[in-house]
Amino acid sequence: MAPAQNPITSKHVAVIGAGAAGVITSRELRREGHSVIVYEREKQVGGLWVYTPKSDSDPLSLDPTRSKVHSSIYESLRTNVPRESMGVRDFPFLPRFDDQSRDPRRYPNHREVLAYIQDFAREFKIEEMIRFETEVVRVEPVDGKWRVQSKKSGGFLEDEIYDAVVVCNGHYTEPNITHIPGIKSWPGKQIHSHNYRVPDPFENEVVVVIGNFASGADISRDIAKVAKEVHIASRAREPHTYEKISVPQNNLWMHSEIDTANEDGSIVFKNGKVVFADSIVYCTGYKYNFPFLETNGYLRIDEKRVEPLYKHVFPPALAPGLSFVGVPAMGIVFVMFEIQSKWVAAVLSGRVTLPSPDKMMEDINAWYASLDALGIPKRHTHTIGRIQREYLNWVAEECGCELVERWRGQEVDGGYMRLVAHPETYRDEWDDDELIEEAYNDFSRKKLISFDPSYYLENGR
Repeated sequence: MAPAQNPITSKHVAVIGAGAAGVITSRELRREGHSVIVYEREKQVGGLWVYTPKSDSDPLSLDPTRSKVHSSIYESLRTNVPRESMGVRDFPFLPRFDDQSRDPRRYPNHREVLAYIQDFAREFKIEEMIRFETEVVRVEPVDGKWRVQSKKSGGFLEDEIYDAVVVCNGHYTEPNITHIPGIKSWPGKQIHSHNYRVPDPFENEVVVVIGNFASGADISRDIAKVAKEVHIASRAREPHTYEKISVPQNNLWMHSEIDTANEDGSIVFKNGKVVFADSIVYCTGYKYNFPFLETNGYLRIDEKRVEPLYKHVFPPALAPGLSFVGVPAMGIVFVMFEIQSKWVAAVLSGRVTLPSPDKMMEDINAWYASLDALGIPKRHTHTIGRIQREYLNWVAEECGCELVERWRGQEVDGGYMRLVAHPETYRDEWDDDELIEEAYNDFSRKKLISFDPSYYLENGR
């Protein structure tokens, strides 16, 4: 940890977004002694996890004039991370076996996650810091401080000056659409998973789903319940791949990438197979998007790389006044929010110091060079799942907080291995009971649970 050179100070800080990242960040900032205002354009906390049957008016979300919906949650979604690993370290995501409105499963549904975020906000009195139904339209540096321009629904613009701004607006709202040769003349329906909610619109159709990781695996199997056929196109598969997947409906096939789409309605895969499809569902991820941020071109997004960001958090020339929480993609996501925001809070108070802007840029360039040497595409700059524990422990050491528990990383890594091997069953069948026991024993030692660990272990099986 870099020692502070200045007395610890309290800053006036704006947090953009009251999803999980925003509420966790707000708590850490206030704990460090800062005054905090949170801007949230919706009526409640939760961000991404607030389910709505509504979706963007453009199913591909390409039309800049479309009406937008923030959430990308589909009705059947369950977490792909076990609850023990998912919760903030001093506020475990515990099952509520005595409350029938809650989902006690190890991999619960999206409503249970929202309930946890609401519980967290209530426990730590976060809502008193939030301005609901307030959209941030512009953030810019002004004379060493930051101007935040916002507006209430249907109201007037309002300007306020802050010492610092922490961006927590998430990155699962602006869809990334993979280009398919010939797609402009293909006559079928197209939709991005951001706008997928239920399978009903695909009844008796032949559907192509592009992508086969978490959302692709889920949505393809969800649609298979009602569709005539579902064909998955996976970039991770060898070009010759053609496999029939065993699901109850016996109507799901795995292919390699799509080669072309044609005006007669056919989709040609690189394995040579031809499918006449009614719909394409793009489970192809999301773009980073900060439309409110004005930095005179200093910060940019290039092929899903937000640059330059020191350790995925601080833009060197604008630090510490501007920071980001939640940019990397990893499994231990809520703990990442916690540790990154502890670092931001400590830097803003002067308890921890950052390297010079030049040193931070040297580190960033070395990171880019290491990715290039390993052949890792630029679009995966912030995909750090394989080194998530190493990364979080580095940040934790910087701000002097507890390192990430061994069991937490092992649970997530094992879960992803099961997802790849058994996407239909990995949430309900597992082989890591010893890690679950270690987690609850850990909670007990830290006095974070009121029952004996056996209560959770026996009821959770």
